[in-house]
Amino acid sequence: MTALATRERSPRLLQYISFVSTLDRFSMPPMLIAMARDLGAPLSAVVNAAGVYFLLYGLMQPLWGMVSDRLGLVRTMRIALLLAAVCSTAAAFTESALSLGVARGLAGACFSAAVPASLIYIGDTVPAHRRQREVTGLMTGVALGTAIASTGAGALAQFASWRIAFVLTGVISLLLVFALGRLPRPALVRAHAGLLSPLVAVARSGPTRLVLVLAFIEGAVLLGSLTLLPPAVEAAGVSASVAGAVTAVYGVAVLGFARVVGVLSRRTHASRLIALGALAAAAACGLTALSRSPGMALVAAALLGLAWASMHSSLQTWATEVLPEARATVVSAFAGALFLGSAVAAVLVGGLAESHRYTEIFGLAAALAVPLGLFATLGRKRWIRPEGEPGR
Repeated sequence: MTALATRERSPRLLQYISFVSTLDRFSMPPMLIAMARDLGAPLSAVVNAAGVYFLLYGLMQPLWGMVSDRLGLVRTMRIALLLAAVCSTAAAFTESALSLGVARGLAGACFSAAVPASLIYIGDTVPAHRRQREVTGLMTGVALGTAIASTGAGALAQFASWRIAFVLTGVISLLLVFALGRLPRPALVRAHAGLLSPLVAVARSGPTRLVLVLAFIEGAVLLGSLTLLPPAVEAAGVSASVAGAVTAVYGVAVLGFARVVGVLSRRTHASRLIALGALAAAAACGLTALSRSPGMALVAAALLGLAWASMHSSLQTWATEVLPEARATVVSAFAGALFLGSAVAAVLVGGLAESHRYTEIFGLAAALAVPLGLFATLGRKRWIRPEGEPGR
């Protein structure tokens, strides 16, 4: 294989990884009501099962980061995807909300290695001035995974069975285990670091702590809203397939806006991209608080896509740069904080969702998006890049 072909293969494989991870993650929200009905469980119990997925997805991030430092990024991704394939398939054969929560939680714990490892791979192999574009490129896989999960899972839940979705993600994960064998392996540059030294470095870095707090809040606002948007729309009286199709607009929006943000990142400071995304998030949640009609949900989903492509990709890139000597730990902790925020949000609003009090849920999300945008924008604007890391 030529060097050019190798360089072209790497980003495609990373996009496939982000695709299957996102496909698995977003297949559950459009099927929540159907799953609760099929399992004979209250909706709050199934929402909590989704929360367990996000909780373990978040908590396992730092562990996978330390594992990747010692085993290598490619080997870690292959091991994690193999385990994810088993757990995701097992979830398709569960018969209670409890067993579903266990299987989905384990699947989330395994899939949690995918996107962070891809980000670390970019951080270790791509120059700083190109990272924003490469990170934004991962959004292609995220967008396609979201769109297909939203439309496909909703349709499966209505016309076939929600269980098929988890079998599909298991099969795709297994195929990627073999495909990743051809991915170039970067050197183990952090293999000799102690287990605690990266954690100590993170704890001592003020900018890093800020990035992690912002990720936690962003997870509650963006991922929390995305998780509850399908059942919120379905509660307004539409079918699961229609609710899923509305959410698919989010994936299409991410795909489109990711390209725009990739171009803007060459001449626009990251703080402005963060501000744009935060404004879009606040508007999306505010509109959803006012109405959950399909038309309003279409607009909200598009705005959430803009928020993800603009604010989230900028915060992700910041995470790869803020503390280079502990990059794997920071990126893993960033992803962990993101999904931990989503899990906490799911638990806190599960009762409100059971009562269909979506006005309150999305109103709180809109209010939380404002300080998130302010602190993230000002923090990124004032941040000084570490010596030796070129860029703005």
